[in-house]
Amino acid sequence: MRLGLFLFLFAPALAQVLTLPELRARTYGEGGFRVERVLEEGARFTRVQFSHLSDGLRVHGFANLPKGQGPFPVVVVLHGYVEPSRYRLLAYTTRYADWLAQEGFLVLHPNYRGHPPSEGAPAQGLRHAYAVDVLNLLAEVRRGAFPQADASRIALFGHSMGGGIAQVVSLVDPKLKGVVLYGSMSGDERRNLERILQWSGGRRGGELYTLSPEVLRQASPWTYLAELSVPYSVHHGLQDAQVPPEWSWALCQRLKALGKPVECFSYPGGHLFQGEVDRRFRERALAFLRRVLH
Repeated sequence: MRLGLFLFLFAPALAQVLTLPELRARTYGEGGFRVERVLEEGARFTRVQFSHLSDGLRVHGFANLPKGQGPFPVVVVLHGYVEPSRYRLLAYTTRYADWLAQEGFLVLHPNYRGHPPSEGAPAQGLRHAYAVDVLNLLAEVRRGAFPQADASRIALFGHSMGGGIAQVVSLVDPKLKGVVLYGSMSGDERRNLERILQWSGGRRGGELYTLSPEVLRQASPWTYLAELSVPYSVHHGLQDAQVPPEWSWALCQRLKALGKPVECFSYPGGHLFQGEVDRRFRERALAFLRRVLH
């Protein structure tokens, strides 16, 4: 393929690339927050659909609002990769959002740009545009979008791609109280792009060939781990066939060597836990969240 044609094909992805220094230099909170509709009234919480602006796009998600006055600590659940054209507002990670709400957290579940009904185009490789969506949402929470939320107590819970996004966000927003990483993508964006190219049969991840090594380095959370101030709780299945567990072990070793607050757990499970493995994971993740959001 000629270089010019290659660059044209991957131009939408390249437009979304942001390095960590660029993300830190931005301001967040574009306004436009609104509750769109009530989705469900449960015994323990109410589920609503919300939206806000991010890069001028109207981005949606759902919130599980516990019954009572609050203020409630906030957990933002970041879902992993779902083919955007098949995405639905209540994604596979809804079960974790519901569990956390039943435990007394106010839970936000953003669906990112390009995932219906959100506006915009989905990211093709690097997911930093999704981190912008999350950072804009956090700014809205801190401006009082949810009156029953304790905006001083916010943590992230990220699975797979959502874990990679959480790493980016936690290095831009030091006010976060903690991050749960569950089968997370790598903090080394070169590794992520190589894996995405493999998964997609070359349809996504073209930034690997079009970005300089220096830009990839500056886009990688791994580069800035010495500056991390947010505690991590890292969980990965030893039989994960989608995201190599070695990526989480490398992250744990690096954070421990840097003297950062981190706890790490392995499980006899795959990419999405079930049964007793999931019960043990939830028990540990809940203990961590209660500790950092006390």
